[in-house]
Amino acid sequence: MRNKTVFTRWFFIISSIFIISLILWNTYQFFTQLKENERNKMEIWAAAQEEFQQVSTNENWNSKLILKILQSNTTTPMILFTHREGTYTSNNIDPEFVKDIEKREDLIQQYVSEYKPIDIVYNGEVLQTIYYGNSPIINKIKYYPATLIVIILLFFLAVFFFYQTSKSAEQNKLWAGMAKETAHQIGTPLSSLVGWAEILKTENVNPEYISEIEKDISRLKTITERFSKIGSVPTLQKVDLVAETKSSYDYLKSRTSKMIEFHLTIPNESIEVQLNPQLYSWTIENLVKNGIDAMRGQGSISVEIMATHKKALVHISDTGKGLAKKDFKKIFVPGFTTKKRGWGLGLSLSKRIIEDYHNGKIQVLKSVKNEGTTIEIALPLT
Repeated sequence: MRNKTVFTRWFFIISSIFIISLILWNTYQFFTQLKENERNKMEIWAAAQEEFQQVSTNENWNSKLILKILQSNTTTPMILFTHREGTYTSNNIDPEFVKDIEKREDLIQQYVSEYKPIDIVYNGEVLQTIYYGNSPIINKIKYYPATLIVIILLFFLAVFFFYQTSKSAEQNKLWAGMAKETAHQIGTPLSSLVGWAEILKTENVNPEYISEIEKDISRLKTITERFSKIGSVPTLQKVDLVAETKSSYDYLKSRTSKMIEFHLTIPNESIEVQLNPQLYSWTIENLVKNGIDAMRGQGSISVEIMATHKKALVHISDTGKGLAKKDFKKIFVPGFTTKKRGWGLGLSLSKRIIEDYHNGKIQVLKSVKNEGTTIEIALPLT
């Protein structure tokens, strides 16, 4: 099936290139033929002008054909230079344009680059020289290949964008399906853990142990709920950012090695924003755990919350190995990781949660090699 898809794709690409090449070649041939016809037409006009010079001295001359030919040029722009008088006359060109010496010389140079001038000779003497250029229709056609190429490039870009979007949508559906299935699979043993916790309450077990078990079970329920909501549009509610951040901070602090120092700086007043608590908690966990991994299990994690005029800011800092400036944006790309283990999905998921679902912004605020990194979350105030 995959080989068939690859064959179809390449067949489409090669066929498109062949058709495009054929169109461009035919256009070039048509353009060349038009220019040749233009040259032949002007040579006939020059021959008629030469004949006119010969018979015009005869008082009894009468040639309707010569006059018809001389009057037939209504499209091709031309400048006729008479050598004896040193005068210039024009046809299908604004006379005022020809009177300007500089503009006239520029125009003659342009015509010479397009067609070889035609000399009108009488008795071995060059009486006149015809400088002529492309007719309006040729000027329009000569841009046709470039226009066609631009249209074709836009077409290929549209196809590529559609293909990438479709592929991304399929991947999103796959991840969403896997997440929902994971949530379903976790649900069964989780229900059993709840039952066992209730049984332990009836036994002679230290209540503190049961309390900690219940906290972990509650956390597992939250994780299960997160996975079950992947692929769905999250519901936002007005909550206190300080309280939500502190809740996640306290849980992570209690479940992290004592070799990690935690510091929390929060304002005394509440900061209200539109949040999905489960997804926001997930983001905080991802950022803190990434910081802990960067410190290799030893160092300091700082969480600071503040509010500006329009935004609430959350700064999460670590004292890890830091990032190179070129990686400031790469760390949010799915699959990118600086760790030996991991899928590189945590930060990309955090970016999606903050920017796509909460209309916020997440970025590396600063990072110094071997000193640490600070990541900033910015959320609009309600």
